[in-house]
Amino acid sequence: MARSASPNRQARPRSSPRASHLDLAQRILDLARARGMGAGAHLPEQVLATACNVSRTPVRAALDLLVDQGLAEHESSSGYRLAAGFSPASTISGPLPDAAEADLARRILRDRAARRLDETVTVGELIRRYGAARSAVGKALARLAEDGLVTRAPGQSWVFAALPDAPESQADSYEFRLMLEPAALTAPGFRLDPDRAAALRRAMVAFLAEPDDRLDPRAFQTLDAAFHGLIARGAANRFVADALGQHLRLRELPGAVVRANVVRLRQAMQEHLGILDQMEAGRFDVAADLLCVHLRLSRSQRPQAANRGAPPLFGLTYRVGGDG
Repeated sequence: MARSASPNRQARPRSSPRASHLDLAQRILDLARARGMGAGAHLPEQVLATACNVSRTPVRAALDLLVDQGLAEHESSSGYRLAAGFSPASTISGPLPDAAEADLARRILRDRAARRLDETVTVGELIRRYGAARSAVGKALARLAEDGLVTRAPGQSWVFAALPDAPESQADSYEFRLMLEPAALTAPGFRLDPDRAAALRRAMVAFLAEPDDRLDPRAFQTLDAAFHGLIARGAANRFVADALGQHLRLRELPGAVVRANVVRLRQAMQEHLGILDQMEAGRFDVAADLLCVHLRLSRSQRPQAANRGAPPLFGLTYRVGGDG
């Protein structure tokens, strides 16, 4: 769909769109469809921020992305509205602006995860390695810095944060999640998305129905992220929701992998279902207790699965992006 914007729209400086803005823009479209909103319907920033458990800043960036896609319009006097040509079938199309910088950032991460890059790199080194312009490298590093993956050092040097698969990173990750995820469940105002929960349950049951030799570790990784994302999105406190969401994205980065045998994959998925049972029944305190047990079991299993040196159980050991 061609871009459509109100003639009264005032030009405003834009920050580079990020994948999180695209995801949020899609969630706003889904919300508009679920509420039966049509062309011209008002899109109040605060209402959307509350519904999506984020602040108004990312909502505004997502709405600007919808304007760029011709799906929304903006007027300084009345704010954002669905575009005149909007229909329930409207979708986001085309790549995000600055896709080349986003791709370069992913390549840098992959090379660091594979230890092809040292802990400290220089801009010049990255320019030569990837044959990229200095501006592109700078934007890619800025993206990584926003997620806390690199920090600037004196001169033209940048230092990578500890890789997600490093033992100290895994330990810190579990401590962080043990502090925040159960608290998100028990804090007043937690909201479970029933549609997402039902779809997730069906997918998890289907996963467990597969025979051992057909279990797909990528499917487990996807379902694991969806389960913990369900908790993050349900948090009433937007700062908690943002922190959990950002941490979840870090766990999905290249290098955030460990070895896990098929028995632990099945056990973890069954634990997910047990927690989901309690969440759907509104017993969030019980769900939080089960979540604590689940995270502690996953924490205790990781070193054994990764480092014990014994032959894989049933000959099936997978590298997955998370087992809890």
